[in-house]
Amino acid sequence: MTRGLGAALMALLMVGAPAVWAQDANAPKVLRYSFRVAETGFDPAQISDLYSRTIAANIFDAPLQYEFLARPFRYRPNTVASMPEVSADFKTFTFRLKPGIYFADDPAFKGKKRELVAADYVYAWKRHADPRWKSPNFYLLDNAKIVGLTELRNEVLKDKKPFDYEREVEGLKVIDKYTFQVKTAEPRPRLLLEFTDGSAWGAVAREVVEAYGDKIMEHPVGTGPYKLASWRRASKIVLEKNPAYREEFYDEEAPADDPIAQAAVAKLKGNRLPMIDRIEIAIVAESQPRWLAFLNREHDILWEVPSEFSELAMPRDQLAPNLKKRDITLVRYPRADVALSYFNMEDPVVGGYTPDKVALRRAISLATDVEKEIRVVRKKQAVPSQGPIAPSTWGHNPALKTEMSDYDPARAKALLDLYGYVDRDGDGWRDQPDGKPLVLEYATQPDQASRQLAELWQKNMEAIRVRIAFKVANWPDNLKASTGGKLMMWGVGWSAGAPDGETFLALGDGNSKGQSNKSRFDLPAYNRAFQHQKGLPNGPERQAAMDEAQRLIVAYAPYKFHVHRIFSDLSHPWVIGYHRNNFVREFWKWIDIDVARQQKEAQR
Repeated sequence: MTRGLGAALMALLMVGAPAVWAQDANAPKVLRYSFRVAETGFDPAQISDLYSRTIAANIFDAPLQYEFLARPFRYRPNTVASMPEVSADFKTFTFRLKPGIYFADDPAFKGKKRELVAADYVYAWKRHADPRWKSPNFYLLDNAKIVGLTELRNEVLKDKKPFDYEREVEGLKVIDKYTFQVKTAEPRPRLLLEFTDGSAWGAVAREVVEAYGDKIMEHPVGTGPYKLASWRRASKIVLEKNPAYREEFYDEEAPADDPIAQAAVAKLKGNRLPMIDRIEIAIVAESQPRWLAFLNREHDILWEVPSEFSELAMPRDQLAPNLKKRDITLVRYPRADVALSYFNMEDPVVGGYTPDKVALRRAISLATDVEKEIRVVRKKQAVPSQGPIAPSTWGHNPALKTEMSDYDPARAKALLDLYGYVDRDGDGWRDQPDGKPLVLEYATQPDQASRQLAELWQKNMEAIRVRIAFKVANWPDNLKASTGGKLMMWGVGWSAGAPDGETFLALGDGNSKGQSNKSRFDLPAYNRAFQHQKGLPNGPERQAAMDEAQRLIVAYAPYKFHVHRIFSDLSHPWVIGYHRNNFVREFWKWIDIDVARQQKEAQR
């Protein structure tokens, strides 16, 4: 046992001794939380990472939202008065807002209360098409084929002129003060699924954007339950309850077979939302400090038990007895995500569509020991991936078996030999077919989990005599470089915002290069399958199109799909109602804090 792990075990078996403070019945309700990766900012038009989007979803309101506890997953009105009207041909969607919803106060409003109106959504969604903001989510609107929107964007790009927000777009327009309409050129039966996520599709006030300009990432102002109180970049984020938030009450329904959800409903039904006054999010990149901060009652929730401590926390996937004695709650759930490594298809070493380049990527994939990754690095908290589409999303085919999960170094070596990736200069390492050195460059981060994955990559590649170098940078810097197409390879996770597999297929969409498609893969046959499934209702024909897309992306191997992860969260007993829904980022408004117990436990 390592020295660090031993310290963690001692902390698990002993009660920590944090600072003591006097109990205060009037103390605000404060939730202390942590991220393991730094945020990038909070502008819905500019962010794509999970951590920034988690914050933004608590500040900005989408028109629809998923019910927090309902299973199967279903969505409902949020800022709209009722479910949007959808035409029979799935081409016209009409949204009518509830009157009397207000933005959080901000100097941009010059002391006046600012009501949410239909024009705010139209403006906010147009911003994704404005090249100025380089939106990583524009591909969703582009793929939706909103009438006139992409054409306006292309005109702006061609003429190199500012985006004209005053110009009416047929497919995205205001009908009256509280009504707006979306029109698509082709049927989009699942379009409403997109508009449940406030982190991308939340309403934004134009005067706020114009007031802060290029600093808008630092000044999020929305109609959601929380507002940004302070931000120390890559260190600490503090949210406070939005005093202007509308009257909304806890009215969730719990599945009959979910005792944790049942207990939450019993305690919280009828409470006004949000219940917590302040949320403090610390950025803690290393696993051991995050783990110890939770054990020592410095953090109230541990989101994603670090894999290296999972056997201590959950022997045989059950909560450890000593944690049970402390009334700690375990919430365990499969993530709707895929952990992947991508190859930049425009890179001269690993990119390209010729047989030798495909063989190189397939060989690297076959030499990757996913089973060992699950067992050693992820501590059995994952399942192998056969393709991009995750379990718990429509389109996942449990019968699909591909070579993506195969570990076969012998076949990898044979592929490399066959296509000329052999040692040409006698130094013991494989070279490219033209004699140039073959060196992979894999981007990674400095945290412990990333180091462990890099070590496994090193061993896997050494086994087939392929050199690999690691380019270490902080996660936000890697994301920026990735978006710009500057990385050869990088390992990341991709998660769904709705229970539908299309978001995973967007990883290979040729129209979304640099956005969802960081590999910059662009194969006409794949693009056709992707577009075909978009217009189909759920059923066998759509499933067949999605399966075909998965087979193509596996065959050309622009990605190595590693695993679908299983997350386990822990919460202290003074946290009331904690649960997880993969498709709800703004879950903080549905939980409460027992301040008296929080303070009492802190003195132990």
